Amino acid sequence: MRRFVRENSLSLFFGLIFLAALVGQAFAGHAYYNAQQVSDGLATVSLGRYLTSSSFAVDVAENWQSEYLQFLLYILATVWFLQRGSPESKPLADAGTESDEEQKVGRFADAKSPSAARRGDVITTLYSNSLGLVMAAIFLASWLMQSLAGRVAYDEQQLAQLQPPISWPQYLLSAEFWNRTLQNWQSEFLAVGSMAVLSIYLRQRGSPESKPIGEAHAATGSEG
Repeated sequence: MRRFVRENSLSLFFGLIFLAALVGQAFAGHAYYNAQQVSDGLATVSLGRYLTSSSFAVDVAENWQSEYLQFLLYILATVWFLQRGSPESKPLADAGTESDEEQKVGRFADAKSPSAARRGDVITTLYSNSLGLVMAAIFLASWLMQSLAGRVAYDEQQLAQLQPPISWPQYLLSAEFWNRTLQNWQSEFLAVGSMAVLSIYLRQRGSPESKPIGEAHAATGSEG
């Protein structure tokens, strides 16, 4: 058990703090939602009902979709785009998808390579892009969930204010939907861009997201 925890401590750590944050969001969101209900002269709801409500679903989904979009774009952009001096970038000479030999594909695969890398057929092609494809699928699914739950939550507000509800296509074109979406996107893009640039000049000892402390600022793709 100790060995398992040590070898998987990074995923376990983020899994635990994810669950803690989600539980915290559930209780804080429930309290905020009921405060709004009281302010609007409406009945409060139980925690269980709140957790199955469109309000909770849209709050969760809008954050998930922006996070997975961030990683999807980061994965794809770093294939071709470079940043001199950043450990977040590949070395300047390695832009592109690289050769089969460099990627250990087909006849260049070794004994420890995944079987999908050895085949050299459509399975290998899919596996070669599997990370991006899965990230894209999760992003699209969570964005769809955000739009569906967001429309229900929006219509509930409309009805409470004696306003007519709107259709899902109308919601997709609404300022409400794009305000929720873009306020998350801009923060994710800023964070990734800041990380790429700040890591040129700043260091974090022992982190693979940082260059070694004594590495030159111009060193690109070097990790500590």
